[in-house]
Amino acid sequence: MLLFLNDIAGSEILLILMFVLMFFGSKSIPGLARTMGRTIRQVKDATADIQSEITKSSNSMKKDLNLDGLIRETKQDIQRPLDQMANDLENAVKYVPKRTTSHINQPKPVPPTVNIPENQADDLSEPSPPQSADVPTKE
Repeated sequence: MLLFLNDIAGSEILLILMFVLMFFGSKSIPGLARTMGRTIRQVKDATADIQSEITKSSNSMKKDLNLDGLIRETKQDIQRPLDQMANDLENAVKYVPKRTTSHINQPKPVPPTVNIPENQADDLSEPSPPQSADVPTKE
């Protein structure tokens, strides 16, 4: 209502009041003002009721949806794997391999075994004397 009155000058308000006085008369102006006041009050009460209903319904919807819990749960679902990955990366950076002496502790290689038939085993047990070959000598 203040915005409406800001655009109207004092002389314009006087002109409006003169027309109201002429059309409605001096006897009906107090009743008219009372009726206008009640109407304005009812409109204000109705808008306040509507605003309170909207606020109540939005609060009940928030409780029904449980947005805070949903947001918190989603945050944890996203944060858990990221924290695990960060831990894995941190452990990988801090990892120092142990120096092992595995080449000292390794067993010595075992030569492969050869299966020799028994009849040939006797021949191998006693070495045979070298046979002299007729090699021409140079004299």
